[in-house]
This record gives sequence, structure tokens and C-alpha cells, in this order.
Amino acid sequence: MNKEIAEIIKRYAIEKHTELNAYLLGKSKDTLVATLLDLLTIYINDKNSSTLREFLTVSLAGYEHGQKKIGYNGFRQSSIDVGKVDKCEAKPKNIDTEKKSKLNGNGNFTDYTFKRLAKDRSEKGLNMVVSGFVEGRLIYVLEFPFAYKKFVNNLKLQLGRHFPDHKDIKGSYLRSANFSYKDFVECEKLRVVFILKKDELEKQRKYIVKGFFDFLLKKAE
Repeated sequence: MNKEIAEIIKRYAIEKHTELNAYLLGKSKDTLVATLLDLLTIYINDKNSSTLREFLTVSLAGYEHGQKKIGYNGFRQSSIDVGKVDKCEAKPKNIDTEKKSKLNGNGNFTDYTFKRLAKDRSEKGLNMVVSGFVEGRLIYVLEFPFAYKKFVNNLKLQLGRHFPDHKDIKGSYLRSANFSYKDFVECEKLRVVFILKKDELEKQRKYIVKGFFDFLLKKAE
């Protein structure tokens, strides 16, 4: 974190906002622009919080971001049923280019149970919105119905391995129920919200698993 950002954060927390305003007005336009860009870079790559990535993901998909920690991540008026509200579960993924991990359309649900799966399946208008970032650079945003059969079956299979009797056990949870692009790319209702242009996407090829990259390239303009 550069010294200017550190100073602004300190003043924001300690001083009156009028004093902070006076401090900021004394800075040059170039300094303020550079500071804002540095702050956004830190925030969007924050490993301990996906708030900004989640906000961008649901907003681009046309949802109002839900700020509560419990519940779904976004809401919007249904375009099919008047008065109904669609919901979304957002799964943004950001990778560090210094590590060997690659984007593969993946995401996970923490502390999952059969009860939670049943609730999600029964929630009308619930969609998954998955996105991928490379060090804060948005690569794709894809949307599909949570109830898509192949996607649900993948979650049921993992739950069945954790709960052999296919029944929840009090106090026990599947810590991470995961999925990848293979569990949703064949969905007929898959919607491409955003994909980088082909020439820009090519530059990110080495950070995306081959099968998923080929899929994105076909969908890109």
C-alpha cells in the first residue's frame, strides 16, 4: 500500500470529513487519479474479501447487489412473471498469475447440506452468475439457472459421498461443494453476460484451462 493511500485511510478514520475534504482538495488531479487506481487495484484483488468482484458480477448481470452476508447475492424484477423477483448466487473467481491456478468456471458452496440444496432447487427464479478475473481484470460473466439438471446432479453426488445415507447429519456439513465449467456449459439457458473480445481473450489463454478457454473463445466476439 502506497503512502498516499495509507494517509487518506488514516485521516478518514480519525479526522472529520470536512478536514479530509480539505486535505484531498490540496492534492493534484494526477495524484488523486493515481491514488484511486491504486486503491481499486488493492480492493478488487483482496484475497480476504470478494465484495467488489461480487458487486461487479451481479451488477453486470442486471441484478441489484444484496449486501447481507446471509441470503442470495443479487435481486431483480423478473422479465417473465410480473411482480416476481429473480435471485442470483454469485461466484466470482480471481487468480494470481504468480501461482499455477487457472480459471475453469469454478466456484464452491461452503457448509453445504441436502437441506440447503433442496431450498436452492425450490427457489423459483434462482440463477447462478459465475465470473472470472485475472489479477482483477474481468474475463467473463456467465449466467444459468441453478436448477439445471447436470449442475444439481454434481452437487447431489458430492453430498452423497459426504452423507452416505443421503440424509443430513446434525452438526455435519459438506465444507466445500464445488463445480466447474463442465457442469453448466451445455445448459440451453446459459447466458453470456460478458466475455473479453477475442484478441484480448487470447492474451489470457495461459490463465484458463484449455476446454474452458475454447468454449469462451467460441462465444467471444
